[in-house]
Amino acid sequence: LVECLARMHQRRTLRSWVVTRNRLGNWRKNGTQPFCFSAEPTMDDIRRLQAEFTAERDWNQFHQPRSLLLALVGEVGELSELFQWRPDATEGLPGWTEAERERLEHELSDVLIYLLELAEKCRVDLPRAVLCKMALNRAKYPAGRVRGSARKYTEYKD
Repeated sequence: LVECLARMHQRRTLRSWVVTRNRLGNWRKNGTQPFCFSAEPTMDDIRRLQAEFTAERDWNQFHQPRSLLLALVGEVGELSELFQWRPDATEGLPGWTEAERERLEHELSDVLIYLLELAEKCRVDLPRAVLCKMALNRAKYPAGRVRGSARKYTEYKD
């Protein structure tokens, strides 16, 4: 992991990667700035809030990795239901009502909360793991070779 992160930092910082990505066309079609998350709360803030919530209710006894994974899968199922019969679900969800968007926010939040708690119980530092995984994906899917294709990396010929 440390070696992977070091290679990534040698090539470029995460911030410069995002700026490059935006210059390559990751702007919304109407010319507005790309979507970005709020700076706060951080993933660790959310993890701590959930840990406090769980401890206050004495639920740690139920929150073992297997149980958290099954809860996460259940929440992903509930999230999937929101999109199941919606062929119009394009970026920005233009046809969705406020109530539908609020339900989406709730389900996405449930997924994130369980994911972060599962990572905590498994002792996985998600931000570092994401950086490493992105570096691996860059090696498997070089932009010049895979641009515009949805094929798996094993399907590309040298």
